[in-house]
Amino acid sequence: MCKDVINFNNLPEAVSFLINELSEIRLLIEKERVPVNKRIPINIEDACKVLMKSKSTIYNLCSKGKLTTYKKGKRLYFFEDELINFITEGKKKTLEELNNEIESKMFKGMRSKSKSRKL
Repeated sequence: MCKDVINFNNLPEAVSFLINELSEIRLLIEKERVPVNKRIPINIEDACKVLMKSKSTIYNLCSKGKLTTYKKGKRLYFFEDELINFITEGKKKTLEELNNEIESKMFKGMRSKSKSRKL
């Protein structure tokens, strides 16, 4: 059917062919779909690899409350997405971003340019 020229006479056959192909594609996609929201806890060794820090640095960040941790028994657990968020929060601003931020804070309360006074 896919090699035939579609005209008005074979239109119902072409539509049914497309519907069948679409349902097969949908089944293939559903088989390959991996759950995105499935969060698997990782241990401190894996957290060290993600953050590229030593264990003592990780423990220090946890004790200061800078890293989100989960404790079960004597073990600490982390989630990789939270560790990546920790890294992205430490982004340094570019010079242009800093200038824009300073200008917006400077001119925030100003309504118009101040008039010069003659003394």
